[in-house]
Amino acid sequence: MRRILTPELLDSLPPDSPAARHSRRDLRLFNRVLGADYWWRTTLPPLLTATAPGLELGAGDGRLAATNGLAALDLAPPPATWPAHLSWHRADARAFDRWTDYPLVVANLFLHHLSANDLATLGHHLSTSARIIVACEPRRAPGFRTGFALLCHLIHAHPVSRHDGRVSIEAGFRREELPELLGLSRRHWTWHIRHHPLGTYRFVARRSGP
Repeated sequence: MRRILTPELLDSLPPDSPAARHSRRDLRLFNRVLGADYWWRTTLPPLLTATAPGLELGAGDGRLAATNGLAALDLAPPPATWPAHLSWHRADARAFDRWTDYPLVVANLFLHHLSANDLATLGHHLSTSARIIVACEPRRAPGFRTGFALLCHLIHAHPVSRHDGRVSIEAGFRREELPELLGLSRRHWTWHIRHHPLGTYRFVARRSGP
């Protein structure tokens, strides 16, 4: 199954539109049902330190970043409930220039939005600045499209969510694709990938040496 990138509808909606709010509600349910919330709760805290600031890419509603004391990067403005002591960078990840401030970088359902060229550029920045990269992304496999359609029916998902979920699966990752697209070298990085049976691709990479 070839990786295909298609624009997602949520990215073009005003953040406060009814469709966007409904779609973000669906995303919260997807994360819970697919086990991503539990994975983040058990995976991320041991990687956090008071002296190593973290940054979430594509932070969306900010829940993951705020819960774990991370700075956030997103095209949208911060939500009204965003903690004042945490940084919110309103910018495109492709134009961000403060990577060296954040040795820990996390992404939840964000990296699959990026083309191969964009991932290579991001990987170039992270290879010289980050110490740890953590990501939970869609796993690309034909059967998951059927399962996702059923899940959408069960939770009464918005049409935006139905469209975006389908194209997210088509843009997802499998096997060693993500570290390869990021251009991470096994000489300097070690990583673990888990293909979760419910359709997520879970990735933790650590840089070794200086």
